[in-house]
Amino acid sequence: MTRIHGNTRVLAVVGHPVAHSLSPAMHNAAYAVLGLDAVYVAVDAEPSALPHLLRGFEAVGMCGNVTLPHKIQAANLLFRKTDIATTLEAVNTFWSDGNRLVGDNTDVAGVLDALDHLDAAGPWLVAGTGGSARAVAAAGRDAAATVLVQSRDPRRASEFVAWARRIGVDALEDDGRQIATAINATPLGLHPDEPLPIANERLHGCKAALDLVYAPGETQWCQALRARGMRVADGRLVLVGQGLRAFHRFFPDVDPPREVMRAAVEQALSR
Repeated sequence: MTRIHGNTRVLAVVGHPVAHSLSPAMHNAAYAVLGLDAVYVAVDAEPSALPHLLRGFEAVGMCGNVTLPHKIQAANLLFRKTDIATTLEAVNTFWSDGNRLVGDNTDVAGVLDALDHLDAAGPWLVAGTGGSARAVAAAGRDAAATVLVQSRDPRRASEFVAWARRIGVDALEDDGRQIATAINATPLGLHPDEPLPIANERLHGCKAALDLVYAPGETQWCQALRARGMRVADGRLVLVGQGLRAFHRFFPDVDPPREVMRAAVEQALSR
């Protein structure tokens, strides 16, 4: 690892919880191979602490990412946002521009990368209504896919569909029709004793699945669906895809080492 000293640039991913995040491993591997004097760390912060934390980052010109559950809240706290982040009202990447923090949403590109890898067709069924689900909805708009929305709270599903339709997504509350692709955009799967994000009986005829959660050896949901013969990917593809775009925001004149970042994630998940 690069020796840390007084001039080392510090970047961070902020979440709650965040200990599981592999963003530090991925970015630090890139910094090491490129010889960048930088270090990327994880910061666990409850939602009530996020405004104070971002103001501190802004004061010192710090860059980084936000993850669950902060993506929507962070969008309301930043000085300026890219067009896609403004549309989604959710950010996962921030950087300093003239002593003010600017936000972007690179998750959409990461989701599209992963779904392209899966050769995913529509309709899609997405479980979840938070910031990650918003990125999936935008990806569905770009892919011209019908997006069915499922939530444990019917009111949240209805509100999410109304929001998605306003931005041009062909979105509907889940009506039970056959789907081609299932996507987990909830935190379910971070812990092995949690329920599956989408019930097995809802997946008859489904060909592909993307779990935005990642875990060593894949999540239990991914393992179960792979055993059924489905094309499956977990969140590592999204992590690398969004990380490459975020790297460009942090170091605009440096090309990110895709294979190094991918290998760092794979190595971390093999332990």
